[in-house]
Amino acid sequence: MLMVKLTFSLQGGEFESGDWHGFYYVSHKDSRRQLAHNKIIRFVGIFKKIFTIFMLWRTLAYICYNIQNTISNNVEFIMSGHSKWSTIKREKGAKDAKRGAVFTRLGNLIAIAARGGTDPNMNSTLYMAIEKAKEANMPAVNIQRAIDRVSDKNAAVLEEIAYEAMGPGGVGIIIETATDNRNRTFPEVKNAITKNGGRVADAGSVLFQFTRKGVIRVQEVGEDALLTVLDAGADDAVEEDGELVVYTELKDLAKVRSAIVAAGLTVLGAELQYVPNNLIEVSDVESAQKLIKILDALDDLDDVVNINNNADITADLPE
Repeated sequence: MLMVKLTFSLQGGEFESGDWHGFYYVSHKDSRRQLAHNKIIRFVGIFKKIFTIFMLWRTLAYICYNIQNTISNNVEFIMSGHSKWSTIKREKGAKDAKRGAVFTRLGNLIAIAARGGTDPNMNSTLYMAIEKAKEANMPAVNIQRAIDRVSDKNAAVLEEIAYEAMGPGGVGIIIETATDNRNRTFPEVKNAITKNGGRVADAGSVLFQFTRKGVIRVQEVGEDALLTVLDAGADDAVEEDGELVVYTELKDLAKVRSAIVAAGLTVLGAELQYVPNNLIEVSDVESAQKLIKILDALDDLDDVVNINNNADITADLPE
């Protein structure tokens, strides 16, 4: 038998034909190791990508959570301060209505608004003033008497004056008045402020902390009511004291109010207000009590038609 011996040269080494089986086994084993190694590398790469995506998602979720908490805290911050004073003010307003003081103020507001025209259908400011008077159950004869003051040559001329003040803890206060004698009104306003720990501020030093807006109080609350008022043209709305407080642009108050009523919601009140841009927390009981005394004293003045402040009263006040 003729035996042929072959010699192969591969990667710098020589293998004879008799050794080929061993070479194949070694090469095949190395290939399997390389394949397994590649799979591990590929798996590690995929795992790194998944881990990176997970960390990015977690970071994004954390950021969104903090943003949501910040917004929620700010909303609660604004609502809590407004709610505290609004509750006090409404309770006091009910008492004022019993003694008729509110009618005097509303009459002054109507008389001033009527300067722009005595037809409420053509004068939205007058329309809103009349609606506010009706909400306070002001007799129709009183409303008409206030409108007629515009054409009464003997009636005293009313003017609108806004005073600015600083209360305890740096709280800003804007006092809106309607008066026929500013020489009487200013001393009364100043006395109500200073005797209770506040001070009269220079013109413009407090006003910049507020924005003039339309404010509408709606009886209905919930998501459906919120969507309805936003569709009606409101800029924003928050739930407060079981009501929906709606904010509008200055010029859009009457239009948005009408749209809300047309949508079937119940409007409890609508007026122009100086809405604070930011609130100042009043957590000290003594400061809070002084502030409320100032606001009460101002609210007792017949010439004062509205009081605005940027206090967030968080102090636990005695009943």
